[in-house]
Amino acid sequence: MWTVRWSGLTLLISLTVIRAQIEDDFSDLPGPYCESRNTCCDGRQDECAVPILETLCYCDSFCNATGTGSHNDCCPDYYSFCRGVVRTTTFRPSTRPPPDFPGFILRCDYKGKTHRPNQPFKDNCNTCTCVDAGGRAEIQCEQNTCLVDDKIIYTVNNKPDLGWTATNYSDFYGRTLDEGMTLRLGSLRPYAVSEMLPTIKKNNDPSRLPREFDIERKWSGVGLTKIQDQGWCSSSWAVSSTSVASDRFSIISQGMERVQLSTQNLLSCFKGRKIHETCKAGRVDQAWQFMKKFGVVDEPCFPYLGKEKTCTIKMRGDLRRANCAAPSSGRTQRYKVGPAYKLRNETDIMFDIMKSGPVQATMKVHHDFFSYRSGIYQLSDLSLYDDQKYVNEMHSVKIVGWGEENTINGVKKYWKVANSWGRHWGENGYFRIARGVNECEIETYVVGVWPEIEEHIELNSRYFSENRI
Repeated sequence: MWTVRWSGLTLLISLTVIRAQIEDDFSDLPGPYCESRNTCCDGRQDECAVPILETLCYCDSFCNATGTGSHNDCCPDYYSFCRGVVRTTTFRPSTRPPPDFPGFILRCDYKGKTHRPNQPFKDNCNTCTCVDAGGRAEIQCEQNTCLVDDKIIYTVNNKPDLGWTATNYSDFYGRTLDEGMTLRLGSLRPYAVSEMLPTIKKNNDPSRLPREFDIERKWSGVGLTKIQDQGWCSSSWAVSSTSVASDRFSIISQGMERVQLSTQNLLSCFKGRKIHETCKAGRVDQAWQFMKKFGVVDEPCFPYLGKEKTCTIKMRGDLRRANCAAPSSGRTQRYKVGPAYKLRNETDIMFDIMKSGPVQATMKVHHDFFSYRSGIYQLSDLSLYDDQKYVNEMHSVKIVGWGEENTINGVKKYWKVANSWGRHWGENGYFRIARGVNECEIETYVVGVWPEIEEHIELNSRYFSENRI
């Protein structure tokens, strides 16, 4: 009788030891495991594993699905970290709270990446969140139209008949189309009265025009302005105006007045503008009126910031009164221009560029234009829906030449245009656009201007007397 009890006691002790070994499993091994990856998974998810010894332990609720220990491959800290249950073990329970995953949802897989619940992340210009949607993981995102659109880029690059290519610019990625339209352009449609600017009417003979022309080749030695970057400031109305005027000062003076005029002077000192309106869109006709009446200083005297800044110079008086350094040309007065004039057609635009220098054009910008990389741009049909709310946002640029190119659709004419989005954009800061068809209204409102050269410089410039309109 005694022997039987002993045997029964021995068997009971043996079973208890075996059960304890099964349920304790890896728990005496140092960690953390689930905590180290901040991971707890619902159901069976085989990838929800952490290396341990020469195998894997798991942080999903399936690791001990039976609750009996017959199927137990949980990581040592699964119960303490994921369930908040302290088990009898030599392993110290985690003091870190388990991840706040509703319903123990582990993750959302989105565009090749894994995201934890309740942790916002960016998808281009939209903020997204992985949420518990009735027991299943779901991605919820804002619905902004993004400035960089992968569909536009892909489609343009796979339609060679369009004649141009597109790319993703890091400066634009993560921004909304609304930001691009309101902060990267900056020109308003001219007033009806301004559209009645004096028009230069000449009977120019198109046969006298070359097939291609570039101001940088004809006037390479006079100090033309470089490509500028207006930044996230609606300033194209001012940037293009000062750029055209700067080049014409250099060309007409035959390089004696190599100058880059101050765009910030226009932005900050324009009458009626408050400081918070520094980067507010403007009208090119008003820019020319300001330069005609008050004149502007040069860039070193009032550098471009592309953001809010008060007018720090006096509105009237010579350069000395504005506290500007005297230029090497001997100029004393601010840089003024004569009345702006409008060019009526393709031929007149070309003759004016060839004789006097670049002209200013105000064009309509569409969504796909922001992704332009190279080629001869023409509007695709990919962005018309997105553009409906931006009917009044325009962009002013500088036309510097023209040319022709053989394409799969035959010979195509183009304008060469300087943009103000930096040299990394487009063709080293320039773009080409279809010519002679008023693409994006680029031939509708084209303006030229004559710079006021001081007398002592004018007397030394034969160009001035030979080419003035």
